[in-house]
Amino acid sequence: MASYRSPGKSATVARIPIRTAPITRIPVSPLPHPPTESHSITLTLPVPPSVNHQYATVNGRRLISSAGRAYKIHVGQLVWLKLAQSTHRTTLLTRLQSEWLTLSIRFYFTSALRRDVDGGLKIAQDALCEGLGINDNRIVETHLYKYIDKDNPRIEVHLTPTSSF
Repeated sequence: MASYRSPGKSATVARIPIRTAPITRIPVSPLPHPPTESHSITLTLPVPPSVNHQYATVNGRRLISSAGRAYKIHVGQLVWLKLAQSTHRTTLLTRLQSEWLTLSIRFYFTSALRRDVDGGLKIAQDALCEGLGINDNRIVETHLYKYIDKDNPRIEVHLTPTSSF
């Protein structure tokens, strides 16, 4: 295997300071009034499989893997459980299906170096939209945040109507 480094030179790896997830960094709502339960949905979901485990190549075709399908099914069940517990589910679904949306995802990983946030965006967005029965082209604004939580890796998803489109 050829190396791109000059012989005798060692690689210097920059240290990234690890911090715990701050609770104070919350995005400002684009709505004129703070979102209520009838305006938005917030879920805590498991971290999605990595991009390398989301897809499989079968007979030259790229398909969603069994891990990706299982993740989508699990998220769909969590979405419907959340909706079943909501007293505003009809209003919420109507608004989510008829208005432009903002999606915020907070990724809590076990290590800062392990994952990129963009690798989990698509499968999390697809799973959430499939669970709600909405087309993901309604999402016109996306916010991604990366935090470290060694003890409780997860993603926190917040979907709300937007007034900025």
